[in-house]
Amino acid sequence: MDYLPIFADLKSKPVLVVGGGDIAARKIELLRRAGARVQIASRALCEELQALTEINAVEWLATDFDEAQLDSVFLVIAATDDSELNARVFDAANQRFRLVNVVDDQPKCTFIFPSIVDRSPLVVAISSSGTAPVLARLLREKLEALLPANLGQMAQIAGEWRGKVKQRFNKMSERRRFWERAFNGLFASQVAAGNVQGAKQTLDDQLINPEQAQGEIVLVGAGPGDSGLLTLRGLQVMQLADVVLYDHLVSDDILDLVRRDADRICVGKRAGAHSVPQEETNRLLVELAQQGKRVVRLKGGDPFIFGRGGEELQAAQAAGIPFQVVPGVTAAAGATAYAGIPLTHRDYAQSVLFITGHCRTGGDGIDWPSLARARQTLAIYMGTVKAAEISQQLIAHGRDASTPVAVIGRGTRQDQQVLTGTLEQLEELAQRAPTPALLVIGEVVNLHAQLAWFQHSAQQAGRESAVVNLA
Repeated sequence: MDYLPIFADLKSKPVLVVGGGDIAARKIELLRRAGARVQIASRALCEELQALTEINAVEWLATDFDEAQLDSVFLVIAATDDSELNARVFDAANQRFRLVNVVDDQPKCTFIFPSIVDRSPLVVAISSSGTAPVLARLLREKLEALLPANLGQMAQIAGEWRGKVKQRFNKMSERRRFWERAFNGLFASQVAAGNVQGAKQTLDDQLINPEQAQGEIVLVGAGPGDSGLLTLRGLQVMQLADVVLYDHLVSDDILDLVRRDADRICVGKRAGAHSVPQEETNRLLVELAQQGKRVVRLKGGDPFIFGRGGEELQAAQAAGIPFQVVPGVTAAAGATAYAGIPLTHRDYAQSVLFITGHCRTGGDGIDWPSLARARQTLAIYMGTVKAAEISQQLIAHGRDASTPVAVIGRGTRQDQQVLTGTLEQLEELAQRAPTPALLVIGEVVNLHAQLAWFQHSAQQAGRESAVVNLA
């Protein structure tokens, strides 16, 4: 280990910065965030530092560096383009046993600035000991994506409860188990949802009954298929799940991101195949949560767009189970974007309608005259089985038989297929498309030939991605 990683308390402590340019300003920003009292020695200041001196946020100590300036400071940073001056600062600081950092000159550093993930009071620092700062920065970016923004608030609340927990549990092992349950359970979810009062109440309840774990249900939209479209929040929740109930529409790539030791239960539905009744899914969600488990209900696309997510949460609410929702990229947005078909375009369509082709038995009839209006885009989910009826009814109610249509099969996935033609050909296209498939009806489909970026990229990479035109 070339450097000992430590966290220094700089609040109100004097720190000398030699240099007044943009690089010095970046270091001073970090020092100010840590509460340091910044002193600057520089002949000139950049605009940002000049503004800080005018409001007394930093002190412009001198225009030239003098070794005596080091006598009363905690540490020193040299950020100039004068190598001789930097070396002089380094030597003088070493003689006085002051920690010193010469920016971009690792041999002349007795301390270095790590890449920082700030979730104060939780702070993560990453260092390559000055050998590969770009690599450290890339790792920081990955951690930024993985670590929720609310971790700082969670740590702050935990700090407020430390005394209570110590008083309640005499053994360190018992305290550790309490916090492990809290950070992986309902308390963490409530903080993430912004329910701070509920989170604090949960901690109090668990102090009274530490072994009574309360489960919850998290409804997560998995997106249309490409794992890259899964939201960061969705990934974080999946990594904490005790059990995951998933649909057939959820791709294998996304299922691979679920926590390895979580139980997985398929509750998918497919036309013409064995499927789990919705009532059974609702019952299973509630039963598992009542066992104290964090249950993730993973649904293709967005759970509130033709996903029956509302029905599942109604069951949770009726049973008194806490729940939350993580939205997902719905198929109409994801699949059309990957097919190069804008849902709206000022030259072709000023509105878009999301429709399901699988209506509830005994439900209200479809308003075909409204759907048949020109200059609007129809995005139809689960419509392949009824493609013939959809085509016939739209034409019968006034939509031109030559209206462009597309059937996007397995949208956003590596084997995506886009079949285009006209409204009168919709049934044939739907029969040829792989499932799951989305029907798109409207003049915007004409832009597919120009904007089909994903197909072009897939073909160049040798992947299976087909474009078929029947027109």
